[in-house]
Amino acid sequence: MQTFFVEIKCRLGRTYSVASALADREIASEIYSTAGHYDVLAKFHVDDDVDIGHFVAAQVQTIPDIQDTRTIITFKAF
Repeated sequence: MQTFFVEIKCRLGRTYSVASALADREIASEIYSTAGHYDVLAKFHVDDDVDIGHFVAAQVQTIPDIQDTRTIITFKAF
């Protein structure tokens, strides 16, 4: 299992609609609103054979009103 996080920058005023659309897809294990350069932080778990870049491009970046994303790949939980 691979775990990674995606920081999501939304168009102005669209943070809640983006977070709701992400939740509706039922692909993130956790979704948080954040302050700073990005508006939403989402945590994902995918099988080892799933290409993370393709997953993000196809499943996350296709949500309307997402302006930018930043993917953080994790290696080990402590």
